[in-house]
This record gives sequence, structure tokens and C-alpha cells, in this order.
Amino acid sequence: MVETFGSGRLHYIHRPRWIPQFIASRGRLFAALWILGFASLFVWQRNSLSGGLGLGGLRWPLFPSSPDLWLFPRLRQSVFNLTDFGGVGDGRSLNTEAFEKAVAAISRLGKRGGGQLNVPPGMWLTAPFNLTSHMTLFLAEGAVILGVQDEKYWPLLPPIKSYGHGREHAGPRYGSLIHGQRLKDVVITGHNGTINGQGKSWWIKYRQKLLNYTRGPLVELMWSSDIVISNITLRDSPFWTLHPFDCKNVTVSHVTILAPVNEAPNTDGIDPDSCQDMLIENCYISVGDDGIAIKSGWDQYGIAYGRPSTNIVIRDVVVRSTVSAGVSIGSEMSGGVSNIRVENLYIWTSRRGVRIKTAVGRGGYVRDITYRNITLDNVRVGIVIKTDYNEHPDEGFDPKAFPILKDILFDGIHGQGVRVPVRIHCSEDIPVRNVTFRDMSVGITYKKKHIFQCSYVQGRVIGSIFPSPCGNLDRYDEQGRLIKAAVSPNITDIDYDF
Repeated sequence: MVETFGSGRLHYIHRPRWIPQFIASRGRLFAALWILGFASLFVWQRNSLSGGLGLGGLRWPLFPSSPDLWLFPRLRQSVFNLTDFGGVGDGRSLNTEAFEKAVAAISRLGKRGGGQLNVPPGMWLTAPFNLTSHMTLFLAEGAVILGVQDEKYWPLLPPIKSYGHGREHAGPRYGSLIHGQRLKDVVITGHNGTINGQGKSWWIKYRQKLLNYTRGPLVELMWSSDIVISNITLRDSPFWTLHPFDCKNVTVSHVTILAPVNEAPNTDGIDPDSCQDMLIENCYISVGDDGIAIKSGWDQYGIAYGRPSTNIVIRDVVVRSTVSAGVSIGSEMSGGVSNIRVENLYIWTSRRGVRIKTAVGRGGYVRDITYRNITLDNVRVGIVIKTDYNEHPDEGFDPKAFPILKDILFDGIHGQGVRVPVRIHCSEDIPVRNVTFRDMSVGITYKKKHIFQCSYVQGRVIGSIFPSPCGNLDRYDEQGRLIKAAVSPNITDIDYDF
């Protein structure tokens, strides 16, 4: 239209003087109306579950090395409701076929804008099903996807290549309730709808040794990219709750993850596994194992697969784990873990705060790790680095594959009700190098002498630290001047009695 007004024909037409100004201003008007219309669609979609355009994911360039991150919200061209495919949300009818037909319809759209599947309020019982690329799964307020409890409905998958072994049994493993492989542009979101794995029956069978295969996660995406999971609740997973494996460009935001803190074995909250460029933020996690556990493969299988977990940010997260730790790295870290930033983390009524765990045979490395602004509230052991976590898939691991631990910063560690603020239990074969503590003040519940425990650690303390650090660390003032050199980095002062 604008080009038409600027054509040669119009040059010879006599028109009033106000027309050029009108034409120039009309371009700006069209632009303003276009932006207003786009914003209206965006707001309307967030408040509607029927018709129109669907809402995709939002990403931003956290990592300069990731040019493919999304910059703007994506709108889906087509929207479907689960009831259009025969879904019945009564909590008893099996909806597997309805989910599969809906996903197939979206898959046929290909890259032509993709599609959104709306799950209305109700209890939608289903066996495991797969997602497809360019798809949004949207759970309305009051919508609950329920995993069927009978394991005969759960497909068997081969063990993950970087593990070479089911995590609990040799051979195949059960798939996840919601699954996807080699996908691109997938969003799982909603108005805080719920995906419930009904894991209690799995936990009981696991404890009674009635299962022949490793339990499956609740949500697992493998070899996929451009993933957004937001504004939903995940609860009562049979095994790990959210497991992205070898994925790139993943955002998990405003997600609540729940499982009983006792008698819900291995129900980790989020397990980034050989993932690159991932953000976890504004989440609440209370589960029966690690809240977040960063992994990258198990012993010789992880070394051979060789895919690290790198460029991961965890921020503004509240977590509880009475069995394990708030945020862990490892113990399966054989592909390497690097460039991890954990900040604004609140850990309450938990066994451990933040932990790095590994062992002989793992190989790989843990390096360039930053913990900043960590609050510990009623935690048994605040900071743990442990190098004798000796679980192995089989006897084929290399006993000389020693992991490398170095370049770890703890900055702004505060809290109350902590028994042992720091326990760094390394060894001659697996020492930890270049560990820094700065701005630490933790209220302790045990007034024993050795509550800042160290062995085979080299590093420094900067400024004021409470409680008093171990003698393995050099002490500096705030201006970077050496006050007291370490006695020896290899002193062992570990007390597991408390």
C-alpha cells in the first residue's frame, strides 16, 4: 500500500497539501495498529482456551554461543481440544488414543505454524504418549493428566546410551508418561494444570523388588531443542520427574514439582542430562530425592558418549529434599559438567543443601561452577563435595578414570539451623582445586569443633567467614592480601558422626 502511494502515477495527481503528511503518518499508524493487534492476540490467547491462535514459547539469549534461541513468542496456527478426538475427562476412561490422534493431527501440520493441544479441566487418564515438533501442550486450570498405573501399558525402551544400563536394572527401561525424541520447538504450559504420574504403586513395587526394569520418568525429552516448560505442576512421578536428555535450549520456568519427601524413591525434580544452554527459574520443588541433579552419563558409557552438561543457569528456586540435596551435580557426570551458575536458591528442611558427588571410574570433570546467594534453612549439611559415591553400572569401568574437580565458587552463603556447613570429602586420587569461599555466615546447631570439614582441597577464603574455615584453605582479606597460608591441602578432617 505504501509503495503504491509512492508510484509514478500518483506523482502527477493533484492533491491537497495534507495528503503527503497523511500518507507518511498512515505508515506509522499501520505499524502501531499491527503491534496493537499482535499484543491483543497475545493477551487474548493467554486468557482463552478455544479458537484462534495458540501460544508458543519464549526464550532470550542467555548464552552468546546460542544464536538459535527464540527471541519472541511463537503463535501456533492451529488449535485443537482433546475432546475433539474423543477425550473423556472422568478419571476412569483411558484417553491414550485421543492424545495420539491429537498429536498426529499436529504432526501433519509440520512446520506450517505448528499446533496447540488444549487439555480442558478434568481428569484425563492415559498411558504414555509421544509429543511432536512444533507443538504446544496446554493444560487448563483444573486439567490433570493422570498416568495409568498398570505397567503393562508403559512401553519398554533401550537403556540410555550414556548409561549403558538401566539405572535400576540391566536391560530395557520403562518409557516416560510424556515422551519425545528428536523434536524441535516444543512447549508444555498452561494455567497451572497438572501432570500426575500416580507414582505410589511404582514406589511400592520398587521397594518390594517386584519390577524387572528401571522405572520411567514423568516427562522425558531426548535429543531435542527449543523446549519450554512453564506454568504447570508435575507430581508423583514413578522415577525422575523431568528428564531432558542431550537437549539444547531448554527453559523450565514457574513449574511446581511435588512428591512425598519420604517413601518416594528417586523422584528427582529436574535432571538435566548432557544438556546445553538451559535455564531453570522461579520453580518450587519438594520431592523424595535431589531437587535438581545435573548429570552427563555413567562411567565408561558416559565417557564414550562424551556429551557434557554445560551452560546451565538455576535461579530463584525454592527446594526441599529431606532424603538427598537441593541441587546436586552427579554422581553420573562422566561426560563432564561445566559453566553452571546457581543463584538465589532457598533450601529448607533438607538433608543437604548443594552437593557435588562423583567417584573413581567416572572420569569427566566438574569445573567452572558458581553458587551465589544460597540460603540454608534447617539443613543437616550445607555444602557437600564427595568423591566416593561408588555406584557403577557394571564391572567394566576404568579404576583409573579419575574425575577432575576445580574452579568452584561459593559466594554469599547464609542461613540458620545447619549442623555441618561444609563437608568437602575428597581423596588423593580425586582432589578438588581452586575452591573459593566468600561472604559466608551460617548459623549452626552443633557447637562441635570440626564443623567446617575438609580433605584434599586446595583453595581460598576471602574476607569474613563463619563458622571458621578448615586449615586446608588459604585466608585472604577483602583487599586480596594473604593473611594466613594453608597448613596443607591434604589434611583430612571428616566426621560423619554428626
